[in-house]
Amino acid sequence: MSKYIPGNQKHLSLEDRKYIERSLNNGSSFKDIARFLCKDPTTISKEVKLHRVSDWYHKGSFLNAHNFCIHRYHCRKTNVCRKIILCNIKCTSCPTCNQTCPDFVKEQCNRLDKAPYVCNGCSKAIHHCSIAHKYRYDAVFADRKYKECLSSSRAGINMTKHELRQKDMIISPLIKIPSQRIFVISRQ
Repeated sequence: MSKYIPGNQKHLSLEDRKYIERSLNNGSSFKDIARFLCKDPTTISKEVKLHRVSDWYHKGSFLNAHNFCIHRYHCRKTNVCRKIILCNIKCTSCPTCNQTCPDFVKEQCNRLDKAPYVCNGCSKAIHHCSIAHKYRYDAVFADRKYKECLSSSRAGINMTKHELRQKDMIISPLIKIPSQRIFVISRQ
């Protein structure tokens, strides 16, 4: 935590998360949000990245087509998949182009790779954006996800059944050694 921001070192509450969501919708920066909540900006950044909701829009319209290639507006290729003989339909209108075209490059948004990491507050309406994979920050979902993580991290052993079985196979034979052999080994 920054030494210049007087914070209480407490966890974010649901009200804090709701403020983060409202601020992101208004286009505020992490620095402004952090200043209001008396937290470090990296705390806000980590909160948004960890608890953002992944939305996959796959509606078949011109702006949000099934084809997610950056070349789809200018591409003239036909029958790349070779499924139909003499197919004259452009591959840009075909959803299989994403898997079969060697020149396919997935369209991505720079807003999701750097701060704010979510579509909240974007100038484009979410249904008019051509990017298929979107992220948004939802305060109620983030709070629920945080509480699940908090309770699961404090319950039981943090390992899978397979990992537990592997460790059991190593340790159990060592414990089952007869006590006479241990005594002989320790005298030498």
